[in-house]
Formats: sequence, structure tokens, C-alpha cells
Amino acid sequence: MPATEDRTSRNRVASRTSRPFTLWREVLTAYAAPALMAGTAGVVTGQQDLAVAACTSIAGPSAVVAFLVGAWLRHGGQPRRWTTTMPRAALTAALVITVAGAAALLGWFTAQWLPAHSPVPAAPWLERLRIDLPVSAALATAIVTLRWRSTTAASPA
Repeated sequence: MPATEDRTSRNRVASRTSRPFTLWREVLTAYAAPALMAGTAGVVTGQQDLAVAACTSIAGPSAVVAFLVGAWLRHGGQPRRWTTTMPRAALTAALVITVAGAAALLGWFTAQWLPAHSPVPAAPWLERLRIDLPVSAALATAIVTLRWRSTTAASPA
């Protein structure tokens, strides 16, 4: 019986690693998942601003970040050596902190700078960017990094 269990677990591992990382699929999922989840929550709770933000300031940045991070990880089909040898959790944490930090700065800058230096008036949707951008970026980065790493075999050190 142990031989059967061993063979079954190898088949599961093989099936997980045989599915290639396809960037357009990851970007589509990064847009659709938060749009559906946040949009449904907005409709169910009657929060029209959340339903609108689901498709704009939540799902849009998520798709953009998924594309940028996925393209950077793939690096033209030749991944960087350190991204394949670094432990999965450490790589994911490093990228999430970096990308979410950049998105938080962008959200803060946009919410503060845009109304002060352009004809765009201060609006509640600008304030939402302070939260929507870093949360969307963190989730998209974590998911894309974990998916990419699960399809990329670690190269020998």
C-alpha cells in the first residue's frame, strides 16, 4: 500500500508543476476575482461606492500589478537565479512588502497631490486609493508570486 500512496503523491506533484505559468490568465484572474468579490459585497450590502470601486480602484490595480510582477518574474523566459533559489515564503514576503509599499506611496501621493495641484476636486474615491491600492497590490503580488513559483523548478545553487 505505501507504494500506491507514493505513486499517487508523485502524480499530484507532477500535475501541479506541469501547468505552465500563463501571464494573461493570471492578469485576467487578478482582475476578475477582486471585481467579483468586492462587487458582490457592494451589491449585497447596498454600498454603491464599493460596487463601483470593485471594478476600478480595486480590480484595476490588481490586474496591473499582476502583469508587472508576473512579467518581472518571468524576465523574458529566463528567471533571475535568486528568484528561483530563494525560499518561496521569503520571496513572496519581499515582493509583497516592496510592491505594497510602493502602492501605498502612490495612493497617498495621489490622494494628497492630485486635488492640490490639478482641477480634480478632493473626492471620497481619492481617499479610497490609500487603502485600495496597497491591499490590491499585496494580494495580486502574493498570488502571482506563489503561482509563478509553483510552476518554476528551483535551479541548483
